[in-house]
Amino acid sequence: MAFMKNLIVLCAIVVLLLHSSDVARAVTCNPMALSPCASAMFGPSNPKPKPSSDCCNKLKLQQSCMCQYAKDKNLSKYINTPDAKRVASTCNVPFPKC
Repeated sequence: MAFMKNLIVLCAIVVLLLHSSDVARAVTCNPMALSPCASAMFGPSNPKPKPSSDCCNKLKLQQSCMCQYAKDKNLSKYINTPDAKRVASTCNVPFPKC
């Protein structure tokens, strides 16, 4: 249930971003592209599922956007978490230092 709630919140944030004044950047940096990582970040807590290869591929594609996401007040609570850092580390994607 919490997983679905978090996924719905993430979808709502994407809609808000797409309607912001910076549409071009929102299209290039699309946080919804990270939806394959939702189960690894919001899934059952003991133990958390490993990120899928699709998740890792999307994370690598969105790597240049991570600072933008981390600075966004609506997304930072998902990006600046131990689970997000664990997923990035598991995928061998350096966590940004913004």
